[in-house]
Amino acid sequence: MKYPPHKPRHYNVAEAKAQFSTLVRRALQGEEIIVAKDNTPLVKIVPIGVVDRKPGSAKGQIRMARDFDATPADFDDYL
Repeated sequence: MKYPPHKPRHYNVAEAKAQFSTLVRRALQGEEIIVAKDNTPLVKIVPIGVVDRKPGSAKGQIRMARDFDATPADFDDYL
């Protein structure tokens, strides 16, 4: 089950300690987990590396302007 993207959930240190394995599982599923002390965020639990990354998965989703590598007209004096 993937959690929907939303505001990061904050847990105090004692809660995080008691629910650590659950928080790790939730972080692996995409939820942003923040551990705080006295309402001050201290650490974020995140997976190492990119989860479910597939080479080429963004193919066709990235577009660049035709003149992307053209020198702007107002830069002629610098060339």
